[in-house]
Amino acid sequence: MRVDCEGCAGCCIDWRPVSPVSLDHERRGPRAPLDDTYNLVPLTRDEVRNFVDAGLGDVLTPRLWKVPAGEGVEIDGVDVATIGGNPAFFVGMRKPPKPVAPFGLDRTWLRACAFLDPETLQCRIHDTELYPAECSEYPGHNLTLDQETECERVEASYGGDRLVDEVPPTDQHGLLLGPHALGAKVFVHPDPSRLEGVVERLQRRSLTPEDRAEFVGVAVGSHPGSTEVDADRAREARARTLQTASWAGELISTWNGIATVLGASAADAPHPDEVEVKRGAPTTPGWDVVRADN
Repeated sequence: MRVDCEGCAGCCIDWRPVSPVSLDHERRGPRAPLDDTYNLVPLTRDEVRNFVDAGLGDVLTPRLWKVPAGEGVEIDGVDVATIGGNPAFFVGMRKPPKPVAPFGLDRTWLRACAFLDPETLQCRIHDTELYPAECSEYPGHNLTLDQETECERVEASYGGDRLVDEVPPTDQHGLLLGPHALGAKVFVHPDPSRLEGVVERLQRRSLTPEDRAEFVGVAVGSHPGSTEVDADRAREARARTLQTASWAGELISTWNGIATVLGASAADAPHPDEVEVKRGAPTTPGWDVVRADN
């Protein structure tokens, strides 16, 4: 499977503000996400734990889904999707606004993965043990499930050949579906009463560090194939996440404070290195190096 990611990163960026067409593939049907994040990458339990161990737990955020009235558990006036009567969720990586220039555009304020270098549009944790399987195998899962890829959406809107090879890899590891996902990628919060107020803040994009740490803890404390949660392990992960003050978390706060309107020009934004590398973010090699290696 070959893709042309140079100058794109459409799967890492929320490019809805500059898209000529509606991008609503995540919000069709009765079970739509409660958050408004675009293409939130689901992490496995082990990946969530690895982020916490690496001191990057403050970059993680939850996703829950709303369902028709009577089909879930009501929290903050919203019926939330459940498994076994308790709220279901997965954990992904936060997307602050950044000055990016994908698809040949000028620098524009768009939400992008916390680990995306806004200058090179390369991942700062690529080729590290933290790089999620969902990212490394993208768009293989979509092709396996016969679902449209972000590469194809970019092609349709901005031209070019992004999806160069449509044959998915045969050695995919991150595709967890059905019962296999339970406790390994889809988690169950054991106590809906602890989420009062949290669901409302999730919808307003105003989650607190305590809110996010609550879900990170439950994910780390989960048992694959089960709805059970190890309370001690969850408590420890929650506490460690709350104690985290990573370079990635700092740059999220900084970009949030600098950004203007999503979709607006970011010509006057500071150079990304001044915000990210200055705070400890790993550098990226640039595309000349990638082309030379290939």
